[in-house]
Amino acid sequence: MTFEFEVGDVVSLKKRHPCGSSDWEILRVGADFRLKCMGCGHQIMVARKLVEKNARNLIKKST
Repeated sequence: MTFEFEVGDVVSLKKRHPCGSSDWEILRVGADFRLKCMGCGHQIMVARKLVEKNARNLIKKST
């Protein structure tokens, strides 16, 4: 399953963050993604390959 990732979308990943949330808002797209946890607001940088591999669901931002 391939997704079209854009800034502002929310992606659900396979593993949960320690706060319990598995949903992440995409803040930056490129070779690395900057993601913000929807539960606690923690921000991380993750390689594109890992996000593509572990993505389970994508919620597009409302326009």
